[in-house]
Amino acid sequence: MEVDQILRMNGGEGETSYANNSLIQREAMLKAKPILEESIAEVYLSSSPECLKVADFGCSSGPNTLLLIWLTMDTIHATCQGFNRKAPMFQVFLNDLPGNDFNTIFRSLPSFYEKLKKDKGSEFGPCFIAGMPGNFYGRLFPNHFLHFVHSSYCLHWRSQIPDLVGESGVPLNKGNIYIAKTSSYSVREAYLDLFKRDFTSFLRSRAQEVIPGGHMLLTFQGRNGKADSSGNQSCTIWELLGITLNDMVLKGKVEEAKLDRFNLPFYAATAEEVRDVVETEGSFNIQRLETFEVDWDSNMDDNNKSFGSHKPSRGKFVAKGIRVVAEPMLTSCFGEDIMDDLFDMFSKNIDKYLEVQECKYTNIMISMNK
Repeated sequence: MEVDQILRMNGGEGETSYANNSLIQREAMLKAKPILEESIAEVYLSSSPECLKVADFGCSSGPNTLLLIWLTMDTIHATCQGFNRKAPMFQVFLNDLPGNDFNTIFRSLPSFYEKLKKDKGSEFGPCFIAGMPGNFYGRLFPNHFLHFVHSSYCLHWRSQIPDLVGESGVPLNKGNIYIAKTSSYSVREAYLDLFKRDFTSFLRSRAQEVIPGGHMLLTFQGRNGKADSSGNQSCTIWELLGITLNDMVLKGKVEEAKLDRFNLPFYAATAEEVRDVVETEGSFNIQRLETFEVDWDSNMDDNNKSFGSHKPSRGKFVAKGIRVVAEPMLTSCFGEDIMDDLFDMFSKNIDKYLEVQECKYTNIMISMNK
């Protein structure tokens, strides 16, 4: 099945929705806030547009979607006050694949506009927000149209599933759903090659759409590529999910052949791999390229305040965060009936692993101008 059809976050506002289980993504966005403010202010002061055009690529749905817009408004409001300028109009385009839950976003806009008017005053703006469905690895906007491009926790997703079937039809990544310790060199190279092609396409598309001097701020999952003090690579969260699916095979709940052919459209690049693609493509100058880490169970206490004495375990918290991201893809291959059992087993495996291993997501943040 095409990635465009299966890659989406769980919609709505229920217990297993992305809207209610995206605190890790929110933390990553807030980590990037100082650079976001710096970039937005710089592009506004250098171009002085009557209407500032912003695009958020991979916006998903829920409170994080409007957080980016609010931070942008805050920055421009403070900048205009500091330089005694009248604020520009804003046109914000929210991009994601067509299967994204845009309806939940649109229903939240009236209250957002009301809050904006109350906080900034009726003379601020106005702000026009629109959806722009489509694949960001291709063109989505006219030439020299955008002033600022933002993307958070999206560019680790690939445009397609890598071809990991040998000439004789033998799965090359048998028993794994992503790069794991048992994955071969050819599997790793296939993922890296796909990342290079995708990221190059993203940069070339944005190079045509962004005005000269425009800015981009991209934050996404990566990896540091380093071994721990014992010389071993720790498991990624996806490797643990693959182990859990193997447990399901042993229990007769998942067909082994389906698991052997299922691979995630995901790649966690290193900072050097990112730098290499940007410099080779050549349209953007890197202003900052940084990495930071977030615990697998970061913000768990904030998420669990409403549970009282019945707080879920660390494993359940982490598993739920992965479920809202991966469930549509997993369901397309293994069916909906096993999801509750799968993520219950997954949470227990995570609990066991967190007892012996300190686990963190590595993130890459890169700020560029054209």
